[in-house]
Amino acid sequence: MYCNYVYKVINNFIMKAIKLLLLTIVLVSLSFSCSKESTDTPEQGLNPSEYYQELNVSYGPDRDQKFDVYLPKNRNRSTKVMILVHGGGWSAGDKADMNGFKDIIRQDVSDVAIVNINYRLADDDRNPYPMQIDDITSIINHLKENQDYYVISDDFGFIGVSAGAHLSLLWSYAFDPGNNVKMVCSIVGPTNFTDPAYLNTTDPNIRALMDLYGTAASTQFLEEVSPYHRVTATAPPTILFYGGKDPLIPTTQGTAMRSRLQQLGVTHEFTLYENAGHGWIGLELLDTWSKLKVFTQTHL
Repeated sequence: MYCNYVYKVINNFIMKAIKLLLLTIVLVSLSFSCSKESTDTPEQGLNPSEYYQELNVSYGPDRDQKFDVYLPKNRNRSTKVMILVHGGGWSAGDKADMNGFKDIIRQDVSDVAIVNINYRLADDDRNPYPMQIDDITSIINHLKENQDYYVISDDFGFIGVSAGAHLSLLWSYAFDPGNNVKMVCSIVGPTNFTDPAYLNTTDPNIRALMDLYGTAASTQFLEEVSPYHRVTATAPPTILFYGGKDPLIPTTQGTAMRSRLQQLGVTHEFTLYENAGHGWIGLELLDTWSKLKVFTQTHL
C-alpha cells in the first residue's frame, strides 16, 4: 500500500542521512572485522577477549526471523546489549536500515554489544500484533539462553525508529516481566492509537497505518497496542525524539507520552524539533545522537 512505500522511503532517508553524517564527523576510520563462522562450540562459548560478529542468526523458521549480533572485545557477563529495531510501517523495512546506528554505537559506546533485528512483516494475512512482539520476545529469550556462549549480560536497551520505536516502547513497557530493559529510545514512534489525531484523521496514509491494527478495532484493543496505555511507574528510563512537522506521527504522540511519563514519575527525556518531519539531518541529527549517547551511557 502507498503508506508502506512512504514509510520505507522516509526510513531509508533517515538512515542514509545518519551514514552520510558519520562520514563527515568521523576522523578515524573504523576497523570492522568480517563476519565469520565461530570455531567455538556452544558448550565452549566465544572468546570474550576478541571482537565477534555474526550476521543473519536465525531465531525462527520465517525468513525474516533473523538478527545480526556484534560483540565487543574484552566483554564479560556484565556487558550490556543494545537492540536496534527498524521502522517501515510494520509492513516494510529491514535491519540494514539501522546500520548507521550500529556503526556509531560501535564507535562511541564501544563496550556495548549490539543486536540488530528483523521481525516478521505484516501483510493482508498477518497482523503486526502480537506477531512482532512475539518475535522480540523470542530474540530476548534466545539471548538470555545463550548468555554464556555470547558472554553478555541480560541487561538490554532498545533504540527504535518509527514503527520500530512503537514496538520497542510496547515491549519494554508491557512484555518485560523480568525488568531486563534498562532504557528505551523512541525516534518518531507512534505511542497512542486512541489519540483523536489518529482516530479522527482523514489522511489516507495515516488511516492505512491504523487499519493494520484492524479496520474496526475496539478501543480496548487500541489501548492494548498503545505504549501510552501500557506504561507503568516501573517503566525503564525513556528518551523520546519527535518532529513538529511530521506528516505521519502527530506531535501529540510525543507530547502526550512525555506527560504520561511525568505523571508516573518515570525517568525520561523529550526533544521536539519544531521544524523537522519524519526524520532529520544536520545539527538536529547531531543533537539527537549527543543526547542519546549520554542517555545510553547513564542508564544502560
